[in-house]
Amino acid sequence: MTQEPRPTADTVRALVRSLLGEGGPGPAGGPEVRPVAGAAGHTAWWVGDRHVLRLAPDREAAPRRHREPKLRDLVRPHVPVAVPTSLARGEWAPGLPCTLDTRLPGGSAREHTVSAVGETDLAGLLTGLREVPARQAEALGVPRVAPRSLEALRRAAERAVPRLVAAGEFDPARSARLTAAATAQLAAQPGTAVLVHHALTGDHLAVGADGRVRGVLGWADAVLGDPAEDIAALALAVGSPAAVRAATLAGYGARPCLRGLWLARCDAVLRCAAALSGRTPAPPPAHLADQLRHAWEPILLERVTDLREHADARETDARDADARDADARDAGEAPKP
Repeated sequence: MTQEPRPTADTVRALVRSLLGEGGPGPAGGPEVRPVAGAAGHTAWWVGDRHVLRLAPDREAAPRRHREPKLRDLVRPHVPVAVPTSLARGEWAPGLPCTLDTRLPGGSAREHTVSAVGETDLAGLLTGLREVPARQAEALGVPRVAPRSLEALRRAAERAVPRLVAAGEFDPARSARLTAAATAQLAAQPGTAVLVHHALTGDHLAVGADGRVRGVLGWADAVLGDPAEDIAALALAVGSPAAVRAATLAGYGARPCLRGLWLARCDAVLRCAAALSGRTPAPPPAHLADQLRHAWEPILLERVTDLREHADARETDARDADARDADARDAGEAPKP
């Protein structure tokens, strides 16, 4: 197996200078560069204080990195938040593309809490993604992805819950609310595929100190698919109430909102259990705890939806009773209680 090269500060500095020429950002000896915290394999580097260099880590990721600048150009007119602009493109190793992008202002959603006005920014993002023409996205090579089975995810999470309970990380009564009947009601509806960012993590949301969402990063993994996936990602990143409020403002109804909520909850359980079992690298404990806490925050929509379902059931029973009484009267019988 061919070992992929690993970028160093010297190679990144030389690469930036070759992309922009000797007059590029930074001092005459070369721009100041440092790896972005959390970027696996040093595949993202700050260049000065105004740019970021993103590197495809391997050949599997190369097509996505090639596609990303064009996809951002397609998305930009439709969304109310900033999307990075590419200043230069090239290859940092044979067959491995890179882009030098503008750095968006603000910190991450881990650093700043999204405000009520910031939720309207997220609503605008979700609305804009729905408006991106699917044919144009497909022409760029954005793949279509089938919706995940919430029932399969529920069963997997159900098996993982005892591991979290044993570690003192989870109340088993929570997961009992998601039944097989509920997952059937929350199945993805046909014909609802939209452009999905598919990686709306806290690190990919540029949030200002005022709580406004200033921009969105990380478009390489975008797909055409289930909009509930982005609602789920937002639930993990900024909390379930904020994610559902944003989705509701974007025009999504109870079904996709609740589907996104339960996708997030099952994902959080499975990721935490996998980390505890050692099968996958464990994220930082604080990050795990935040995801689990965010996903399982209660939302009003759950209670309202339950009430509506009960009210609908009562109305159906009343209509059935009225119909039986009418049939009885037509037959000359006494109405039944």
